[in-house]
Amino acid sequence: MLGDKEEHFAGKGTDLSALQSHIEEYLKTNGFTVQSSSPSDQGTVIQAKKGGFLSEVVAADRALTVTIKGEPSDFTLRFGIGKWLEHLGVAVIETLLLSELFLVVDMADSLWNLEIENKLIADVKTFVG
Repeated sequence: MLGDKEEHFAGKGTDLSALQSHIEEYLKTNGFTVQSSSPSDQGTVIQAKKGGFLSEVVAADRALTVTIKGEPSDFTLRFGIGKWLEHLGVAVIETLLLSELFLVVDMADSLWNLEIENKLIADVKTFVG
């Protein structure tokens, strides 16, 4: 799917909860509403949506979705557009990570997603080192 990206990091020893906090703060600083699942053995899901003019371009139920899966020395981040899930913080993470979080989207969604993803991925790479 266009705009669906994965980044793998190995041998970094990254504090994954600090990485989660960093991603959330980056998104909040850039005007997004952010929600996250609680970390579990299956990983963490972060969702972000933005109002304003983008709400007309991107459907209101769509969100930038980031999953963090793995261990501090070997983890994967997946970025894409997914359905905004109400009450993500109390949802069962195993169900979320095993279900399809990412949606097939149209060109407008994909272009918006690519721009946000590229900036966020560059920021994450700087954070991880």
